[in-house]
Amino acid sequence: MSNKVIVNEVGLRDGLQNQPKHVPTEGKLAILDALIAAGVRSVEATSFVSPKAVPQMADAADVFAGLPLDKGVSYEALVPNEKGYERAIGAGAKTVALVLAATDTMNRKNINMTLDEAIGVNIAVIKRAKREGYRARSYISTAVHCPFEGYVAPEVVFDIAAKMADAGADELVVSDTTGGGNPAQVKFLFETLAKRYGADMLSGHFHDTRGMGLVLTWAALECGIRKFDSSIGGLGGCPFAPGASGNLATEDLVFMLNESGFETGIEMDGLRAAIGVAETQTGLKLGGRIMSWYESQARREKAKASSAAAE
Repeated sequence: MSNKVIVNEVGLRDGLQNQPKHVPTEGKLAILDALIAAGVRSVEATSFVSPKAVPQMADAADVFAGLPLDKGVSYEALVPNEKGYERAIGAGAKTVALVLAATDTMNRKNINMTLDEAIGVNIAVIKRAKREGYRARSYISTAVHCPFEGYVAPEVVFDIAAKMADAGADELVVSDTTGGGNPAQVKFLFETLAKRYGADMLSGHFHDTRGMGLVLTWAALECGIRKFDSSIGGLGGCPFAPGASGNLATEDLVFMLNESGFETGIEMDGLRAAIGVAETQTGLKLGGRIMSWYESQARREKAKASSAAAE
């Protein structure tokens, strides 16, 4: 089984979408540059949604126009429907991410559709993407817990996954949108889906609302999953899901993976710098759970170096 893990950075979209301070296009691209310098090579760059619903993403086309294309980075754009798909492809996207929730209420709150309507729209866009030569990732959000309807039966997730796979989705992303899941739930979902579709077709998206993000990631890793979303500094949280706090922090995920012998290609010092850029752009104090320890170690090493130089 491969030790290489793809860390898919979602801070520019999921992380920024509900931040009260507007981050201009150049600010988003500055964060991206710092992430690329750290070694990040998979990025959810923006979303082509209604600017009225998510004002922070109103510059989606401008962001895509400014993406560095010579760094070996894979970019994707989230789209809610066929209109969003057309805008994304027109802006230059080669991969689109579609999202639907596993419950009816969450779909109504998030994309103003019923579950059945959302499934129909997702299937239509996936099929069109396949016909036109583009890659489609299919998110199943609130896959274990919905803030409105409670815990979600695994059979619901399996049914949605089957429909997306049959439509031609290149990837299925199991998303714990509220951070309400536990390792047993996540392991059962991924074990079952991996047997049906192969681990390479799956990825995970976890929030750290209850401090379980890394635990859930580990449960998925044990099922052979090798791709995970995360957000620099722990930025994020769905504006349509009460109680959904920040995403799993990229620095926490990368530190755990690197320390455990997995290959991410991402350096912690680079992420530390990227957090600084993100703090400047958002006006927030950011950083995952590992950063206070990591900063203390950096200060200790600096002090040792100064002491050695003085001698």
